[in-house]
Parts: sequence; C-alpha cells; structure tokens
Amino acid sequence: IRSLIQKRSTPNRDIDPLIPLQNIKDKKLKSRIKKTESRFQDAAEKAEKLEMILPEEIGYLEAEGMEKTYNFRQEELAKNVDINTSKKIFNLDLKDFGPYSIDYTRNGRNLLIGGKKGHIAAFDWQTGKLGFELHVKETVRDVHWLHNETLLAAAQKKYVYIYDNRGLEIHRLKNHIEVNKLDFLPYHYLLASVGNAGYLKYQDTSTGQLVAEHRTKLGACHVMAQNPHNAVMHLGHGNGTVTLWSPSMTTPLVKMLCHKGPVQALAVDRGGNYMATSGLDGQLKIWDIRKYGVVQEYYTPTPASSLSISQMGLLAVGWGPHVSIWKDAFKTKQQSPYMVHNQPSSAVHDVQFVPYDDVLGLGHGKGISSMVVPGAGEPNYDSLEANVFQTKKQRQEMEVHSLLDKLQPHMITLDPTVVGKMDRASKDVISKERQEEYDEAHPKGPIELRNKARGKNSSLKRFLRKKQHNVVDQRKLDAMAKLEKEKLIRVKRARGEVEEGEKPFTTLDIFAGKKAKTN
Repeated sequence: IRSLIQKRSTPNRDIDPLIPLQNIKDKKLKSRIKKTESRFQDAAEKAEKLEMILPEEIGYLEAEGMEKTYNFRQEELAKNVDINTSKKIFNLDLKDFGPYSIDYTRNGRNLLIGGKKGHIAAFDWQTGKLGFELHVKETVRDVHWLHNETLLAAAQKKYVYIYDNRGLEIHRLKNHIEVNKLDFLPYHYLLASVGNAGYLKYQDTSTGQLVAEHRTKLGACHVMAQNPHNAVMHLGHGNGTVTLWSPSMTTPLVKMLCHKGPVQALAVDRGGNYMATSGLDGQLKIWDIRKYGVVQEYYTPTPASSLSISQMGLLAVGWGPHVSIWKDAFKTKQQSPYMVHNQPSSAVHDVQFVPYDDVLGLGHGKGISSMVVPGAGEPNYDSLEANVFQTKKQRQEMEVHSLLDKLQPHMITLDPTVVGKMDRASKDVISKERQEEYDEAHPKGPIELRNKARGKNSSLKRFLRKKQHNVVDQRKLDAMAKLEKEKLIRVKRARGEVEEGEKPFTTLDIFAGKKAKTN
C-alpha cells in the first residue's frame, strides 16, 4: 500500500496545458494561467490519492439459486446482520395522530415527524435521544427541516410556523396560507411552499424576506419536489401536468403533460437527470429531464402516494399498504422489484431514504417505521458537505460557512453551468441569428411606420407646433419680464437701496397692510 501511495503521489508534470501559451505575449497573463493550471493539476492529484482512503463500496442483497431478493423480509435481515444495523429496523406505534409525514436532516442523523392531527416530534433516530415533542392541536399537513437540526418548519392549518430544536415557536409566516407541501433549498436558504391557493412562494430564511410569489393558475397543488442538481422546483398538478419553476421567472420554465389524471407523487434523482412521477391513472413513469421524454412505464395496482430516490439510484414506491424498491429502474425495464415491504392495515403516506445510510423511513397511518435497504446510501460521505459525526462546534462553523457561500435566487436556472460562461460566438453569427428570429416573427416583411393624424388639435400638439416654428408667445414674455422685475426689487431691498418715490420698508408697514385689509 505504501508503494502504491508513493507511486500515485509522484507528480506527473508531462500533462499538456489546457490553454496554449506560445501565442500569449503578456507575461503576467501567462504566469497567471500557469498558476491556475498547476492548481487544477494539484487538485486532480489529491483527488486521485484520496481514492485510496475511501475503501467503502456499495453492497446489495444477493440471492442464491432460485431465491429472489424481494422475498427477504425485514425480520430475516435483522437476524443475519450486525447489532447496529438490526437496531435500525423498528416501528413506532402512533395510531392516534396519523398519518405521518417524515423528513431527515442532510447528514441523516435526525428525524422529524408530523402527524396529521397535530403531533410534531424530532429526535436522533439512531441513538433514540428525543429532541422535543409537542401537540399543536390543529392540522399539520407537512414538516421539513431547514438548514440543520436547529430549525424546522411546519405547515399547519392556516399558516406556516418555524420552531427551534426545543419546540419553541419562533416565527409565524403569514404570507404562506393553507400550505400543503414544504421544501428547503440549502444552498440558497430558501423555504418553498405551495398550497390550496395555487401559489408557489419562496421565503429567504436568512433575511426573512419573501423573495418570490408565483401564481401557477392550475388550482390547488399537493405535490412538490426539488431538483438537487439545479434547485428548480417541480410541481405536480390536478390536470396531470408537471411544471418546473425558478424564483426569477413568473411563468413555468417547462410544462410537461405526464399523466391522464392528477399527479400523486414525484421525485428527482441526485444528478438531476431523471424524474419519477405517479398519477391517479395507475401509471408510474420514469422521465429523462434532459430531453423531457418517457424512459420507462410501470403499472401500480393502487396509485402510488409517495416516491423517493436514494443517493445510489434506488426507487422507493409507496402504494396502499405496500412499499416496493426498484433497482436500476432508470436504466432498463425491470421485471421484478428489488425489495418489498408490507405495512398491514395501514396506508403508506410518506417514504424517504436516509442520506448516507442504507435505511428507508416510512410514514403511515399508524405511526412510522424504518427498514433496511442494502445499497441505498452513499458509502463515502464528504465531511465538508454533510458530516454524519459532526459536533456542536463543527455544526456552528458549517452554518457560518454556508451563510457566507449563500447563492442568490436569480442564479437558479435549468442549466447551472451557464453561470459564469461567456458566449464565444462572433458578432456576425449573433446578428444572423437575430435576423432569422426577426424574419420568423414577421413573415410578411418589415413593418411600415405610418404617421397617424389623430389628436391634431390637442393642447400639447399646439404647444409643440409653436415651439417648432419659433412662434413668440406674448403672454410668456410678459410673465418672464414680471418675474425679472420682482427679482430685481428683492435684490435692491436686500442691499438697502431704495428707488425714487419709494419709502423704505419698516416693521410698522406690517400693521399698515392689515389696516388696509380691514378697511
């Protein structure tokens, strides 16, 4: 191993430069480009060295002979895995306040649950340490963590409320009314909400300002998910369409007809290339967002109520009391699921994979459940992105760094790589493209501008005609002469000069003026 590390650590300086430097005459520019290329090369070498320090690999269930992986039950897995993994398989019986919505933090340590009948709780699901538990005594439609486990948002009966990690109410967002779904953009510090009014709203949680408010014009919305690659929000509507939104555009970026009935659930993978949707028509469709076309289609006996895509590409589908996990669903048409799980006499309301762990969380009518799904989570995590074992000090430092690196809302686009690019097309090409666009917009040729004679005798037209023909206006001249005369008199009085026949102004003249008025 030491010899391999030394062999990889030897720098390879024979790599051709990305930019030819022979034709660059500016010495400063040439040295700056050399330094930049050396930094890129060093970063690539360090990334290659770190591959030796990341030995973890993905492990899936493997069946022998005639066995099928979807026949393995959670009880059998709990008996054949280590103690720490077996503890991740559990059920919480909370049948009085369901169905439950669930959400995990970005590092996968903390779990937030919200019951439809007003029960909200947060805890470390791996150690069982309870953070807080409260009952708001009104409907809770959705819950979601904010940037970390210190703040959370709850969509209640009328407004959206912000709570801290002790269960204390901090804010009430009066602009978000009757919200059905919540989501949070961690790199932009934006809380997105959509509800019965059909408005998509973005709230900046760092400044408290309402960044954008878009009217979808498609009625009440109950389905929302974000694209982790470009932070574009995907909304599913009652007419079977899915719309893509950004804060800087008042109209949808893309509008797709996905189902013949209302959209029930949707999910987007981590790379931002594929989207899974389900509708009341009983169809489960896999879409390629790069070309907005259908890749695969599946049939569900009961319309799927919730979808979730893991970090390694596993697709979880919750339909009725059943949960199906599909492997390689985005690559080829699958004939059988990877794993299945049944929640007896309880409809599944929400499913979500735990980041950086092989666990799937379920929220259903009788509480919450946790099941092990081998091969679901990313085995090698980045501690600078989401530290699974972070301390309080590290959490505080990460919060400060994320605020300093916060992205602006107008940077959310369909193609995030456009930001910072330069259009290298020549002026002739650009002018030719604009001419083609103009010709397509005006097929009958250029528009002729004709002078219309409406409003010929208006006061503005008369004044402009006088000004155009240099007509002398006597009233204007008299007014200017009067102003000049009054100005000259004020200047003389300020100097103490008095004209012939005019008495100097004294304080008694004030009373003389009043006496004249009374007479």
